Amino acid sequence: MGLLDIILGRRKPARPDLDQLFAVPSAAVTLQAGAGLTPTGRGSVCFASVEGGAFDRVRREVRDLLDADTATGGIPVEFSQDAYGYTWLLAEHAPDDLGGLVNDLHAVNTLLQDAGFGPQLLCSLTGFRTAPDERGEQRSVALVYLYKRGTFYPFAPLPGRAERRDNALELQTRALLADDLRLERDLARWFPVWGAPGL
Repeated sequence: MGLLDIILGRRKPARPDLDQLFAVPSAAVTLQAGAGLTPTGRGSVCFASVEGGAFDRVRREVRDLLDADTATGGIPVEFSQDAYGYTWLLAEHAPDDLGGLVNDLHAVNTLLQDAGFGPQLLCSLTGFRTAPDERGEQRSVALVYLYKRGTFYPFAPLPGRAERRDNALELQTRALLADDLRLERDLARWFPVWGAPGL
């Protein structure tokens, strides 16, 4: 960072720190104790697809790595594309195997990053849910990891079809996790991930 950057108030962007993902299991304990949120066993990685053989090869490697346990009852990964053209990889584990899920999400991010596709990585998310209330409804929260920022934020869509957020639950989750995760301070970067696999 040069003198001109300091004078103009520019700051270096946070560097990705994929090891931050390994803090999610301990954050899950805090979420369960403080808000009754438990892991769903579902998580996903979002990235911008690239045409070409190198990217196809990495995608096959990811599938081969994560599907290695399907012969012993593991759930195969699923790829999907959203309305904006981004690719989502959905990984599933038993809800009590959050560590295994986080390992898979970390592996996907690492494979893409090491193959030179780090700039295509957008975010990873891990799903949590409350117990059903008296109407049988459950509230969902995703812990979203922003790859380029190296930070997390909570995303809590309200139940139903309307694209509305449960801002109170998001802020409650942020307050609970202040000591567990590196949280994104800029609320403008808490972008919605409507319909994301893993929510």
